[in-house]
Amino acid sequence: MDQAVDGKEEAGAAVAAGTVRPHGAAEGDSLAVLMLDARSVLNAAVDYVRRNPDEIVRAAVNAAGLRFGVPLAALRWLTSQAKLPRKAPKDIEIGSSPPALRISLSVDAMGTPLRASAAIKIDEIDLSTTALRVGIKLSDVKLALLGESTSPVATLIKSGALDLSKPGNLVKFLPKLPPAIVEADDDRIVLDLMKVPAIAANEMLKRALAIVTPVMNIRAVETDRDHIYVALKASPRGLPKAIAALRALRA
Repeated sequence: MDQAVDGKEEAGAAVAAGTVRPHGAAEGDSLAVLMLDARSVLNAAVDYVRRNPDEIVRAAVNAAGLRFGVPLAALRWLTSQAKLPRKAPKDIEIGSSPPALRISLSVDAMGTPLRASAAIKIDEIDLSTTALRVGIKLSDVKLALLGESTSPVATLIKSGALDLSKPGNLVKFLPKLPPAIVEADDDRIVLDLMKVPAIAANEMLKRALAIVTPVMNIRAVETDRDHIYVALKASPRGLPKAIAALRALRA
């Protein structure tokens, strides 16, 4: 009974936070899509708000300070319902270690089943038409084998030769570094999503960034025990630039 209630609350949290797409949403090759009954979604959202009326007050207070939160319960429910690709991480658990987000998941690393976990703190965000930089710090990184294996990866983990306190150094020496990883050192990794060809070629995204980022950007991403928050920063001086971009879009 408790598990059913928890699942319903997580579903409601996802809906209330706006993280669920309705039935009939288009499915991309690399995006997880949720196929949900509209009535069930509505009932779950109403039930969640009834059980957590303080969420309404919290959302109003945070919005006044340009701070918006998503319940971690929503993210947990979303990952449990998502139709992920076959090789995607499994058994995803989401928690918090304020101000960091704690994630644990099962992955297949070069044929070696692993359980990986880490606390992830976002310490840099820079969004513009030329860059989508996100800096993350990883701490308390743990790797555990799921069963016996004699693979090179398993041998490294068993030997203790991997310095998990500096995951950036491990990433830096990967043979095929993903294009989005632009910096990796010690416990820090910097991603620039604009280095991904599909994103860099998205003209609609660039137009939207040209309008929004001069006046509004992300100041911080942080957590408390039950939520992840995105804090925004307003820049009124960028209004002329945003208006110019909007006019260019209409031209």
